[in-house]
Amino acid sequence: MSDDGRDQNGHETVPSRQRRRFPGISSRAYEHPADRSALVALRKLTGFDTVFKALSGLLPERSLRLLFLSDSVRVSNAQFTHLDDMLRDACHILDLEKVPPMYVTQDPQPNAMCIGLDEPIVVVTTGLVELLNEEEMRAVVGHEVGHALSGHAVYRTILLFLTNLAVRVAWIPLGNLAIMAIVTALREWFRKSELSADRAGLLVGQDLQSSMRGLMKMAGGNHLHEMNVDAFLEQAEEYEAGGDLRDSVLKILNMLPRTHPFAAVRAAELKKWAASRDYQRIMDGHYLRRTEDKDTSVADSFRQSAAGYANDVKQSKDPLMKLVSDLAGGAGDLGGRVRRGFAGFAGGAPKDAPRESREGRTAEAEGRPGDDGTGDETPGHDA
Repeated sequence: MSDDGRDQNGHETVPSRQRRRFPGISSRAYEHPADRSALVALRKLTGFDTVFKALSGLLPERSLRLLFLSDSVRVSNAQFTHLDDMLRDACHILDLEKVPPMYVTQDPQPNAMCIGLDEPIVVVTTGLVELLNEEEMRAVVGHEVGHALSGHAVYRTILLFLTNLAVRVAWIPLGNLAIMAIVTALREWFRKSELSADRAGLLVGQDLQSSMRGLMKMAGGNHLHEMNVDAFLEQAEEYEAGGDLRDSVLKILNMLPRTHPFAAVRAAELKKWAASRDYQRIMDGHYLRRTEDKDTSVADSFRQSAAGYANDVKQSKDPLMKLVSDLAGGAGDLGGRVRRGFAGFAGGAPKDAPRESREGRTAEAEGRPGDDGTGDETPGHDA
């Protein structure tokens, strides 16, 4: 390596601009609490991944590796050199010793993934390469390196294998219910692991605006002059806080089949984390180290996960989450609040709704306050 941080071929071996590096950083430093607790538990199961690595012949991994090698372009110092620089840059920043192979595959759909049991493989589509600029792409590459550092590639593959295996025995009585429970839990973990990887992408790129622009482009395409990050974030706020209990239920139903959170929600979550004390401590050099991973307590991780979920519920503006939070805090009148929250299903206030509830709605519609002067009895506004 030369003194200017480039190898003999002239390609970067250290970051192209001044960024903080995190020697020995543990993936626990940036992982979402729910993702972290699941990973800690899996890592504590001695031999769990080793057994499944030994069974890798049953998985399509070898076939996928051959497919990418034969029908995609492998990133190197001779092909897609700018991506090769980004990949080495990301591994340098997160202190990932072994740089994973990376391929570009022809597909107009913007996408990237990190797969593999024996060793992770990073794959990006041509649609993604053409969509994002350099700094936005850097965040995506950091996102995939974050998956590799967390071991998501291994555990995702294992859990997918278990899911596929369970589907084969779905003929067992009540088997479908059991399978749905497994798949639902698996997808919930997938979604949280994506939030973890978004954080890793920010640690690599160290440019919040580029990270959020990349997510915005994933949602709206390459029309940056027509889009605005602040307005995109307002969509996420409207999505979270808008509507009534009906919308809360629809959000859940829309999310259940997905392995990734919605793009606007991911951008909002990333911005929230970037403003947190946890992120600032990492940037200041105070973070969990890999040397401490073996001492991690499963119970402590699950407690942190539970606390994280409880905090999300407490801070959420979603009508259903607010209802749950209020009830946990001792608020009463569950039946009345649920009736008001779902009033729209019947085309208005329920016939058995309290008189003051219907009057409060009418008063608001006419532009004057309700009887109590607050309008709190208006359907959908107090849940």
